[in-house]
Amino acid sequence: MTAPQRQWGTTPSISWTLPTEKEILQNEELTDELKRQGQYEAPGETEKKQALLVQLQKIAVEFVKHVCRKNNLPQSIIDSAGGKIFTYGSYRLGAYAPGSDIDTLVVAPRHVSREDFFEYMPSILENMLPPGAIEDMKPVPEAYVPIIKLVISGTDFDLNFTRLAVSTVPWDLDVKDTNLLRGLDDRELRALNGPRVADELMQLVPQKKTFRTALRAIKLWAQRRAVYGNIVGFPGGVAWGMLVARVCQLYPQATGSVIVMKFFRIIGRWNWPQPILLKESEDHPIQARVWNPRLYPTDKYHLMPIITPAYPAMCATHNIGPTTKKIIIHELERGGDITDKISFGKLQWKDLFTKHTYFTKDYKYYLSIITGSTTKESQASWSGFIESKVRLLVQSLESQGSIAVARLFNKGFTREHQCKDEDEISAVLHGEMQYQATNVKTETTDNIKDPLHNAVAQGGADAAAATNGNGEATPDGSEPRAFYTTTYYVGIELAQDSTKKLDVSEQSKDWKDQQYRSAGYEDGRNFLNITATRSYDLPPDVFTPGEERPTKAKKKTAMTKALLPGQKRSLDTSGMEVWRAVATAKRSRAILRGIEGTMDPSANPSDVKRRRSEDLRTSTN
Repeated sequence: MTAPQRQWGTTPSISWTLPTEKEILQNEELTDELKRQGQYEAPGETEKKQALLVQLQKIAVEFVKHVCRKNNLPQSIIDSAGGKIFTYGSYRLGAYAPGSDIDTLVVAPRHVSREDFFEYMPSILENMLPPGAIEDMKPVPEAYVPIIKLVISGTDFDLNFTRLAVSTVPWDLDVKDTNLLRGLDDRELRALNGPRVADELMQLVPQKKTFRTALRAIKLWAQRRAVYGNIVGFPGGVAWGMLVARVCQLYPQATGSVIVMKFFRIIGRWNWPQPILLKESEDHPIQARVWNPRLYPTDKYHLMPIITPAYPAMCATHNIGPTTKKIIIHELERGGDITDKISFGKLQWKDLFTKHTYFTKDYKYYLSIITGSTTKESQASWSGFIESKVRLLVQSLESQGSIAVARLFNKGFTREHQCKDEDEISAVLHGEMQYQATNVKTETTDNIKDPLHNAVAQGGADAAAATNGNGEATPDGSEPRAFYTTTYYVGIELAQDSTKKLDVSEQSKDWKDQQYRSAGYEDGRNFLNITATRSYDLPPDVFTPGEERPTKAKKKTAMTKALLPGQKRSLDTSGMEVWRAVATAKRSRAILRGIEGTMDPSANPSDVKRRRSEDLRTSTN
């Protein structure tokens, strides 16, 4: 008698069919392509990271003992206090690329506080690691999830902390034990939830190797298609991981390649807002708030809810809005079309990972949200704060009847400029590039991995206010000084029935005023402006080598073209199409003038210099 098959997830599996020879071959081809795309690190690098984690475990134990001694606790408590580190995120899931951060949590007993962590851990790290091993260390206690950002021997660590309401933390502590949540505050609960979700997720997939192969592919695809990043309204790494895990549950014996192919069709045609659940929700005596749209009205507004499997269940995708949902579904449909052709041998896996065309083809018009500061640290905080709020501007733009799509690009572009006076700073804030420092490369916010920027982006105004301080004065004209900017781009697609003038001044002004009134804003140090940009006027540094930049359309000088001998004139070639092209061009120019006229106070060329100076003085009021 055949033993009953296990049910993975909340519903029975769709198929238990074993892989065919063709599917096994396709999986090998997918793995080879992921290696060519640099998604696997060398074995030596993996061993180095494991050795560093062993060192961090010893440091965690010593840190706990050090605090116990400082508190004059008995030797018996010092000896038994323990301490343990847990990894989470992409490293714990086993789907990380070379150079990825290792998210690491230090767990301590109840007599060790978060303040102790930031006071003593940096010096203990310096004393216990080999000389020169620490290449960079930045404590960020103000973060939504407070961390110490570390670079040890070329490996990036985000070192997080939580304490438990227990007297000892043994080496075999099971972080999945829900009783450990008792007595934790919100920050401690969020910190512990990282490894809890990762561990629970790995227990809920039928085949870990299959899951990891498929997740590597989906994460690479999402990053290449610019649909990755929770802060700006797309799924983050954990959310994409839960989606892949759900498909694995439906096809328990499938290869990674089959999971990828099924993924696009199943998730792309999911009946949203029906939630993605890896397991049934559970109750617990501690009564923490869990995702439940029947109890909490705000949960009803989640458009694509993906629910974490560990108690307390939370929605990992609450930031997704109408436009990002539309874009995600479009990209999933596109991915499904490509993988269908891969299945029939008409395309290859590399075609799935082609880069987005956000700047090259997708939009004619863009809004540039330019943040600027007089110091690098202030700019890291200010740009992180604006990154956490810019999706609210996009939501406001979406309510404008003339706009069909307002899509925020999922990365900011950081630049350094050399400005000697207010006029030059104002020019930079209006999108001009002639003062950009030629010896400093433009970077995207994801590549910089600035811990202060990321902390404020996650924590909002409170985290930003905690980092405020005195900064350098605005350049006075004596000599050029560094001025730092981070620019976020919003692609605008107009509605078919839109008017000739697109006025978004009200939404832009309201949003800017909100940021100026926030605790994250520092008068005299932080600046903010929004400008309109045509696709062919985008800065060259938003394009990668080999990309074809948009060009300005040439004006048509003749309404009709000469007919070849014997060619008959037809209705649709007798000037109507040319007339439509000219009319469209006129409409486009009128629309952009409307955007510029309502958003750029210096749109009148005769008043550019005077208005720019006025803008600079009034932009901080």
